Amino acid sequence: MEPLKFLSSEEIQAMHEATLRVLHEVGVIWTHQPSLKILMDAGCTMNGNRVCFPPNLVMDCIAKANKRPVIRGRNGQVNELGGGNLYFHNLGGARDVFDARTGTRHAATNEDACNAIRLLDALPNCHTVTPFFTPPDVANEMMALHMYRHALSNTVKPVQGPGIQFGHEVRYAVEMAAVVGTPAHELTLSLSPVSPLTIHDVAAEAIMEMAKYGVIHANLPCPTGGATSPMTITGSIVQQSAETLAPLVLAQIIHPGCGVVYCGRFASLEPRTGLLWAGVELGLASAATVQLGHFYGFSVNVYGFSTNAHTLDAQNAFERGLNAAIPALAGADELSGIGEMEAGVMGSFAQMVLDNELASSVLRLRAGLSADAEHLAVEIIGNVMNGTRNFLGQKHTMKYLKAGEIALTKLAERNSWDTWEEKFERKQMADHATDEAERILREHVVPPLEPQQEQELDRIFAAAEKEFEKRQ
Repeated sequence: MEPLKFLSSEEIQAMHEATLRVLHEVGVIWTHQPSLKILMDAGCTMNGNRVCFPPNLVMDCIAKANKRPVIRGRNGQVNELGGGNLYFHNLGGARDVFDARTGTRHAATNEDACNAIRLLDALPNCHTVTPFFTPPDVANEMMALHMYRHALSNTVKPVQGPGIQFGHEVRYAVEMAAVVGTPAHELTLSLSPVSPLTIHDVAAEAIMEMAKYGVIHANLPCPTGGATSPMTITGSIVQQSAETLAPLVLAQIIHPGCGVVYCGRFASLEPRTGLLWAGVELGLASAATVQLGHFYGFSVNVYGFSTNAHTLDAQNAFERGLNAAIPALAGADELSGIGEMEAGVMGSFAQMVLDNELASSVLRLRAGLSADAEHLAVEIIGNVMNGTRNFLGQKHTMKYLKAGEIALTKLAERNSWDTWEEKFERKQMADHATDEAERILREHVVPPLEPQQEQELDRIFAAAEKEFEKRQ
């Protein structure tokens, strides 16, 4: 179906021009001398401690980027971004686990982190896996590599590489990916510029290293409307775009043609609590990000399954349903957030299972409708009216039932009250999801890596730890 547009072509053009003005007239705080020399040699200028990007340089680098990168899993599964398909992946970096069985939460453990990846490996509508939980007993500087190392053992699907902070992390991530057969140009890594419009020295070094190895850049600007970016959604998206394109320029100067995924992680400030807000505005912002990213020709990854809710309640359902459906209909290439709760602070195994089902409905929604002759079914209507007056026995009915005309849910209630009460003991959708998550974790076995692969991953991680200790 045609993408849903919340902004006109003229408005998107205005946002593009505003982005170029921010990059050229306002600039980005940038003090890392090696990367500054590269930017100055390419035509950038300085305004105090801010680097200013000429519009023609920005557009030239956008033109050079590989906008349709490929991400591959160790089972051979390939996600080709930008080709019209919608892919889903999970939240990354949650601190806490919500236990849907008891209604309590706890800090994530290493076992939780590994189990989350195993569960996601089993869910068919989670197309790419991102390291989910952050165990508290791992140093912050080693967290990304720790999460990535264990993700590789617990899924055969494509793994979105970790959100890194330092340049030296890149080499170790590239080496780990190679152990499972993923070349650098099919590995995604990301870092987050600091809003507003700041690239710290360690981030600049990491951008240079990512470009050196040719990995896919899926950088994650995280402006907060009303706090670290304008209160207006379109103003924040302009700033977000500038924070996305500034690292891209450096990367394309160093390695023309390296892969890029245009990402957005905007959220609004909840003025009554000071926390991030995952209301419908997030879905609108994601849709606008998709439109602007597609204007440049990029594949676009935005929030999808987002909520502030602390439990599997009605708020949870309607917030994440809106925030997934809106950008999906706008044409998003990837939606993030399977399993997310509490605006990204917490995650849940039952929520992952629920989101897998929600993803099925979103995919059906995005498939739209057809009005060709066979779907309009005039001849079928005539045949039935001349015969049985019942469509149940028609081959046409079975054909389109099998073809997915109706999304056949697995967890949603579709029984009568009596059956629901007597057979299912009034279980609700969240109860079924909890049962299903527990079943998968009992039964699902991920094809293991070869022993020598596990040993090599351990060796690489130990080398990273040794380098970290030297830097202390």
